[in-house]
Amino acid sequence: MKKILIVLIVTVYIPLYAGIYPDQHHVLEGEQLFERIESFSGATQNADGKSICLADGEVQGTVVFHPDSSEFPYNRGLPSWNGQVLKSGSGFKVQMRFPTSTGWSPWLTAGFWMDHIWSSYGSTEYSGGEIDYDYVKLKTYQQRWQFRILLKRRSASDPSPSLHKLSFFISDSRTTANTDYQAILRDKPEEIFIDADFYYQYDLDPNIGHRICSPTTVSMILSSFGLDVDPVAFSQKAYDPYYRIFGVWPRNVQAAYGHGLDGAVTRYRSWSQAREVLANGGGIAMSVGKPLYTGHLMMLAGFTAEGNPIVHDPAKSRGYALVYNKSDLSRSWFAKGGIAYTFYPSQQQTRVDISSRPEKHRPDSFILHQNYPNPFNHSTRIPFELQKAQHVNITVYTINGQRVTTLYDAETVAGRHEITWDAREFVSGTYLIRMTAGNNVRMIKGLYIK
Repeated sequence: MKKILIVLIVTVYIPLYAGIYPDQHHVLEGEQLFERIESFSGATQNADGKSICLADGEVQGTVVFHPDSSEFPYNRGLPSWNGQVLKSGSGFKVQMRFPTSTGWSPWLTAGFWMDHIWSSYGSTEYSGGEIDYDYVKLKTYQQRWQFRILLKRRSASDPSPSLHKLSFFISDSRTTANTDYQAILRDKPEEIFIDADFYYQYDLDPNIGHRICSPTTVSMILSSFGLDVDPVAFSQKAYDPYYRIFGVWPRNVQAAYGHGLDGAVTRYRSWSQAREVLANGGGIAMSVGKPLYTGHLMMLAGFTAEGNPIVHDPAKSRGYALVYNKSDLSRSWFAKGGIAYTFYPSQQQTRVDISSRPEKHRPDSFILHQNYPNPFNHSTRIPFELQKAQHVNITVYTINGQRVTTLYDAETVAGRHEITWDAREFVSGTYLIRMTAGNNVRMIKGLYIK
């Protein structure tokens, strides 16, 4: 009898990328906006050559972009945009769709700016996922998506709304679920500090103060770039009239764009990653949760010499330059996915030194005055005022954050004080003079010229 050998061949699919898929940030702006257009009606290229607007005589238009794809799969996404609407009754709506087994999902509305002037908001969910207010949550991993923009104005004589940038930050939900908190706590970035006008949200308005942590935080970031903004007026602009909340992520990013900041909703996975953005001139609004808050926004202001994060927290009356327990703050931010608004100045706007500006909306526990003379030769005087007795430390650093010398470190009574720095043993240059009293920090710049 002959034996028959049967060979069973099993094909096993092994993904090209094993493990958790990395974060990816996709941006369309400038000329890329036009290169990626699949179809359009009633819309055209703006005169600046960098944005999309309604064509002359048109009151509404639609722009559909070619589908975009990512190198790695994703199941979470953060859409945001930068655009301009100059008159009430005009606006643009951002919609997205995602692959399905038979083609594409219906168009889902990711958000709009400025007024909601459409007859309906549109869908926000389908069988394969949803846009939860401002957060794309898919049930399966995908590698493609598509944008569509609807533009509208009441009259053809009104200024046209315009779109300048589309951003989509995508990630794998497992990245957040597998956060290594021990590595985060070991991460000790170099010292840096970003000054800002501090706003305590509950004092800003008796009716909405408890609801405006997000726009209040963005207002502080705007002030750190030397941009004056009324935080209540800014909050009202960021308010979403459809969801009736102030904290929709893309709307706060968009509202800041109207004041000169280029922004996007992004993620961070380490303190050093965030520190690099601050060092490069960026601003960060952190979206945090438990154990500190159920949901809240605060400004990342820098890091202490020990690598502990410093924040400007609008929910605390003395939240300027606040240093939380690093473990609690790390879990509050990174357990929520490290979601943040990231801002950079526009091409025409640069961060300015606001340390010499009059104190405004800041806690009154102490004031660090500008040193005098400044610039100085050999020595300079540093005045400060305390509202109550507390421990004071005044330390000098190089502009790169390296410690130079400690000038003062002692318990100090309330009142006005002044110390002198004799700098003859140091080289000429710009120095950071940092004062700490309790949990609060102030910093000024001194220019030493031999």
